[in-house]
Amino acid sequence: MEYFKAIKPIQGAIGLLFLIWLSEGHAQISATVAEPPSASLTASSSEQAMKVENRRLQKAVVRRLSQTKGLSASNILVVARHSVVTLGGSVPAGDQFDLAVAAAKSVEGVSEVKNDLTVRSEGF
Repeated sequence: MEYFKAIKPIQGAIGLLFLIWLSEGHAQISATVAEPPSASLTASSSEQAMKVENRRLQKAVVRRLSQTKGLSASNILVVARHSVVTLGGSVPAGDQFDLAVAAAKSVEGVSEVKNDLTVRSEGF
C-alpha cells in the first residue's frame, strides 16, 4: 500500500512534465509554420484589391440595370465576386429576367451572370 502512495505524486509530476513538453513542442511547430510578414501583406493587399474590384463591378451593374428601359430594377440585388455577377431579388414579370441578365452581361468586366431572380408582382 505504501508503494502506491509513493507512486501517485511521481505520476502527477510525470504527467505535468509531459504537458509542458507538449506545449513547448506546439509552440515550436507554430513558430516554424508562421508565414513571413511580407507574404501576409501581399495577400491582404490582393484581397483588398479584389474587394475594391467587386464593389466597382457591383455598382456598374446596378447603374446599368437602373438605366435599362423596360426593366423594374428596384427589387434586384447584385453581388459581384471575381467577375461573376449574381442577380437576386424579384422582378414584376417573367420577361424581365432576360432583360436583367442581358444588361448585367453588357457591363465590362462581367464574365458570367447567375440569375437567382424570382417573379413577384409589384406591391407584394
